[in-house]
Order: sequence, then structure tokens, then C-alpha cells
Amino acid sequence: MRAKRKGAAEKNIPVEWANEAYADPMAVDFIPDYTSKSGEGMRRIGWSDSAGFLISIITVRDVTGHLWGATAFRSNTYDQASYTEEES
Repeated sequence: MRAKRKGAAEKNIPVEWANEAYADPMAVDFIPDYTSKSGEGMRRIGWSDSAGFLISIITVRDVTGHLWGATAFRSNTYDQASYTEEES
């Protein structure tokens, strides 16, 4: 779990919240993810009503093209600003 790895200030994001944020019609995408070392990760920032905050979801595609969720976490201030900017 993310909170165990990153510290108590981090929230573990339930899959349902991540799916809800991923499906946000106003979601913002970074392809590739601006922190991806391989250049293959993708970042989507979306709102989760259930969580009550923005969630950043990191995904990758495998060699067959299937999309896999790698991790999800409460959006940082940069991601929050990117989402708000796109909303305007």
C-alpha cells in the first residue's frame, strides 16, 4: 500500500476512486507522464466525487496494447494546477 511505502500522510487510493477519476470527462492527460523514466508511462488527472479530491493515475500499455494501472495517488499541486487550467 502507498501509505506504508510513502508515510502516513499519503492516502491509499481504493480502485473505485481511481476508476472514477480515470473516467472523469474533464480529465487531463500527460502522454508520456512527465516523470516517466522509460517514456512509456501515462498520467491522467481526474476528479473523484467519492474521494472528494483530484487523483493522478499512472498507467502503461503492455506489448499487446492492454492498458494497466500502475499506481494512483492524491494529485500534487502541479497536477491540480494543470487540471484547473484545462477546466478554464
